[in-house]
Amino acid sequence: MARKAGLLPGLAFADARARVPLMRVEKEDEAADAILIGNLVRWCDRYTPVIAQDPPNGLMLEISGSTHLFGGEKPLMDDAITRLARMGLTAFATIAGTTRAARALGRFRATGTIAPPGAERDHVASLPVEALEADEKVSLALRRAGLKTIADLASRPRKPLAARFGEDLTLRLAEVLGEIDRPLVPHRPPPVFSAECRFADPIGLADDIDGALSGLAHELCEGLSRLDRGGRAFEVTFFRADGAVRQIEVLSGQPLRAPKTLLRLISMRLDALPDPLDPGFGFDMIRIAVLDDDAASAVQPGLDGDNGHERSVIDLIDRLAARFGSDAVNRFVAKGSHLPERAALAVPALGAQTGSWPEMGTKPPRPLFLLSPAEPIEAMAAEVPDGPPKRFRWRGVLYDTLYVEGPERIAPEWWRAAKDVKSRDYFRVEDGEGHRFWLFRYGLYGHEREPVRWFMHGLFP
Repeated sequence: MARKAGLLPGLAFADARARVPLMRVEKEDEAADAILIGNLVRWCDRYTPVIAQDPPNGLMLEISGSTHLFGGEKPLMDDAITRLARMGLTAFATIAGTTRAARALGRFRATGTIAPPGAERDHVASLPVEALEADEKVSLALRRAGLKTIADLASRPRKPLAARFGEDLTLRLAEVLGEIDRPLVPHRPPPVFSAECRFADPIGLADDIDGALSGLAHELCEGLSRLDRGGRAFEVTFFRADGAVRQIEVLSGQPLRAPKTLLRLISMRLDALPDPLDPGFGFDMIRIAVLDDDAASAVQPGLDGDNGHERSVIDLIDRLAARFGSDAVNRFVAKGSHLPERAALAVPALGAQTGSWPEMGTKPPRPLFLLSPAEPIEAMAAEVPDGPPKRFRWRGVLYDTLYVEGPERIAPEWWRAAKDVKSRDYFRVEDGEGHRFWLFRYGLYGHEREPVRWFMHGLFP
């Protein structure tokens, strides 16, 4: 209706008001438009995982591998247009063998057109030269030269066109005609493995949802097992009948392909959501996808190579991460430094395995958590020159030393330009009440001009 009244994109406001004096004007909300397009990208996951945004307000879907799920190309296209119409959106959809041809047909209102690969030339022939989306000056020059449609350009030799209007024009023409194609760059890589279930009638009961998830988990894990693979990152997507899409991510510390374990992690993740899963009018599709996978050889427990203890720890980490979030569960990795505060780094427990950690045995030589920075203590009756204090005061409390292990001498990192230039002697100290401390002497008696100081660096459990 706006176009029929003479309102076109790019028209000056004064000219628009002169043509339609009583029009209502709304300020464009680019941020809201971007959010809408992002939501539509996730929504279109129901048709194919290969989706790309097509600015300013379009989407490009690669559907060659998913048309059979809908009974063909036209049923898929009709389903998308109908569902978008229910959401209050007017969509123009076309299908073609190249991205440029599909864009040209869709943007110039040839909606519903299906141009099979190799037949693009016939379908785009009647489109205006503006469908090439070349520079405005080029389009105007083409019209002045009597070349008003794609058919007019297609019938002309390419070299004279390139010499007069530039090579970009002939490249666009070849793409629209289906002679060449540019690759489609999806908004994210397609999943490695996936299993999905579509429902003729939307489901909303908890038992129905659990049954669907169980079937999908078994189907997905069977596919992983056949290829000796396991998933490290899973994504569960719930497509609601009203167009809303909800996605949750489940991470695993080991390559996972056991359906029961996967279902347990999904259930715990759903229970821990701050915003509970709301089926609304029901889910018409559910999908479980593997975003990251790894080799997973068969495990035979009970023999000499049994790793049951290690697996139980990894299972515990998976359950904690599913309950509290992957960022809430950390592990330590060794770093290239002998100073305690630089020797280890806390990273997410489900992240990539980097670095190694020495065996600590039953008695850890250092606390897992250190005070940062180390806190000064008041040492009394220290054994000179290398002994620990027999009594010390920390945070206003006096402690008597009963048992001592040490010292462990750590030299400064002389290659670093830092103020820390003195050696440290660390002691594991226990008092009469069973409190265990890790403290150190900074400096050596009789070797420095400045007085020796003592610090508390950590506590043992």
